[in-house]
Amino acid sequence: MSKSPDELVFAALGGVGEIGMNLGVYGYGPKNRRKWLAVDLGISFAPPEIPGIDIIMPDVAFLEEERERGNLVGLVLTHGHEDHVGALVDLWPKLGCPVYTTPFTHALAEARRLGEPGAPKIPFHVVPSGGRAQIGPFDVEFLPVAHSIPDSHALGLRTALGLVVHTGDWKIDPTPVVGNVTDPARFSALGDEGVRAVVCDSTNAIREGISPSETDVQGVLAELIGKAPHRVAVTTFASNVARIRSIAEAAMRTGRECVLVGRAMERVITVAREQHLLDGLPPFRSADAYGFLPRDKVVAILTGSQGEPRAALARIADDDHPEIALSPGDQVIFSSRTIPGNERAVNRIINALVLQGVKVITDRDGLVHVSGHPRRGELEQMYKWLRPQVSVPVHGEPLHLAEHADLARATGVREVVRLVDGDMVRLASADPALAAEVIEEVPVGRLYKDGHVLVASADSSIAERRRMSFAGLVSVAVAMSAKGEVVGDPMIDLSGVPQRGSGGKLLDDVIEDAVLDCLDGLPKPRRRDPDAVAESLTRAVRGALNASWGKKPLCHVLVITV
Repeated sequence: MSKSPDELVFAALGGVGEIGMNLGVYGYGPKNRRKWLAVDLGISFAPPEIPGIDIIMPDVAFLEEERERGNLVGLVLTHGHEDHVGALVDLWPKLGCPVYTTPFTHALAEARRLGEPGAPKIPFHVVPSGGRAQIGPFDVEFLPVAHSIPDSHALGLRTALGLVVHTGDWKIDPTPVVGNVTDPARFSALGDEGVRAVVCDSTNAIREGISPSETDVQGVLAELIGKAPHRVAVTTFASNVARIRSIAEAAMRTGRECVLVGRAMERVITVAREQHLLDGLPPFRSADAYGFLPRDKVVAILTGSQGEPRAALARIADDDHPEIALSPGDQVIFSSRTIPGNERAVNRIINALVLQGVKVITDRDGLVHVSGHPRRGELEQMYKWLRPQVSVPVHGEPLHLAEHADLARATGVREVVRLVDGDMVRLASADPALAAEVIEEVPVGRLYKDGHVLVASADSSIAERRRMSFAGLVSVAVAMSAKGEVVGDPMIDLSGVPQRGSGGKLLDDVIEDAVLDCLDGLPKPRRRDPDAVAESLTRAVRGALNASWGKKPLCHVLVITV
């Protein structure tokens, strides 16, 4: 049998064919003996149709198995956004490997970890921006890039089979206010070195042109705040330190004080101060100072730009915040974009604010937000710099990936590989006859954070909860003698079920009649089997409710032998 050649492969356990929950893995070596390097460990936010669940994480069973074999060499974090690091505290114990990242991302991850009771101690290796680390067979270079959070990096992964550039989240912005720039000379030098493959962000691949600069937004915000006659509240992503700095500078120039509202915002600002990213700005005031400041001398910076119901802005819109209120004529600026799926929640807040007489300004009204991801013109520029042999579009929904793939081909990339979560693609091989292509599948899945525990998406409790949210719950308790005779009246409890059915009859009575009729019709031997009685009653109750109401709720029947 011939020996399997060394190969360099890539697979996504999350973040391809979807936005969020990013987890990529690179493998090097012969099949069945590869060493694996994980890149990022993020979350996504659950849609409303999964009741009781806020956060979704990638299933890391594949990496757990490789860890047990001694093949998982490390985890690299490209930057500090939740969709790239948010699962770290919950999932790192399953991986148990060293974690490599740069200073701000490390400080932010540590702050999050310390805010979680019982969080594990994680072995971080902090690499300077632009630095390199040898992690197993991977020589990893942290390449500074512009993005909407400081300290963002692409990765240069060097192996004996060539150089791969994993872009992470990036854009081209020569004036980012805070944070890195994407250096043309450095990426051109990588292209001169020779790039086997680029694994690249696709988020804005359907948008033409070049993204505006963060400095452009800074100017618009300064003008809006300068002209505002009364209070100004600005909501943005808590991690966007550049945007927060722009707001604070505009406030300072107009004689206003900044009030910070929201725990996530406070945590990021604390880290940013420690990292000297907000030098030259006065201290932010806390929420309890808001009511003592003149109406034309305050700018509130708020969490809640995505309509989160427990965030500061939602509570203010509902006039339910203990310290912050707005009056007619005040302004709220949404310095953010609405993530797909959050439109209804954001619109609810906007409408509630408008009903209060508050002026609401969004990106429909002016350049109050720019994306941190590359448009088509920036992607074309990156391909000109790197000149890769292979392109693998990631970080996007199917439309984004398809548009990115077409763009890569148009720039002259010879091999473009489309994949979704679970596909493993061969990037390079010691056998030059083998092309870049999808070669196998790895197990993928989703974990839901349910309170303090992680459950698989296929867990029966999730399906039951969906059914309960759709049609409620009926509980029936029946006491039976050892001879199978009913003792006393059945006890019935309804949750989420209307009082009356379509004919006007009380559904309690419908259920009681169904229970008694079912028991009367059961043969005596079956009555003496509590499990058989429970099964029959469940069918009878759900059938009767379906006939009277049109829905079949979850039904819990307890049969007690006395």
